[in-house]
Amino acid sequence: MSHQAMDALRADRDVVLGIGKTLDPGSFASPSGCAGWTVKDVITHMGALFQMVVDPSALLDIAGQPTERAQDLLVDSRRSWTAEAVVADYETVSADAIERLAGLEGQDFELDLGDLGRYPADLLVNAYATDHYIHIRADLHAPRGPLTTTPPPTDDFHLAPVIDWFEAAIPQQNPKVMAGLTGAVEVRLSGPGGRTFVFGGAQATSRLACDAAGFVLAMTQRATWEAVGMESDGDGEQIELLRSVHVF
Repeated sequence: MSHQAMDALRADRDVVLGIGKTLDPGSFASPSGCAGWTVKDVITHMGALFQMVVDPSALLDIAGQPTERAQDLLVDSRRSWTAEAVVADYETVSADAIERLAGLEGQDFELDLGDLGRYPADLLVNAYATDHYIHIRADLHAPRGPLTTTPPPTDDFHLAPVIDWFEAAIPQQNPKVMAGLTGAVEVRLSGPGGRTFVFGGAQATSRLACDAAGFVLAMTQRATWEAVGMESDGDGEQIELLRSVHVF
């Protein structure tokens, strides 16, 4: 965890509260950029995710479920809640969860997150910062979402913690891709959040290049490589395999 990741999460929490306290009922019911989820459902999801830090026993039992299915079930279990109840719950549980997440800084143990992989405990805040970053900018706001207000910044302050998570998550969350690679992949990201990193081994035989914000959209399957201007170099079969990478 970095202080930047925690600060970015706190800033995006304020954004969610601002959205939740200003929307009318029709806007809450509008379809979001997450297939099958409304704006209210997205905020419900973020509140339930915070509840997993505070008291998972207060949630529907999702033990053994794949991550995406588990999140759908949690949202379904709260779909009868009013928008006001969803926002009030989010406000309360997020304040508690963020303080608990801050307590993970410097802790020397790993967390098993099921099909998401195993990570240093203090990287969990990056996972939450990533979840907020993507849902707010790509699922709630236009062009994929219904909100036409100005989204929060897509800058280094918000993006760097997200790319930290992606760098750790890509190899763990894509075992079939990793098994099919014949060499490492060098990723060159430009713009805010930009950096170069390698996954899949030591010797890079394939290369991807994109701006960091576009990379996030492509790796979460929210945009095509062509739409974000992804450049690729290497064996054609390996590049095609890499198109299936999916980060949660």
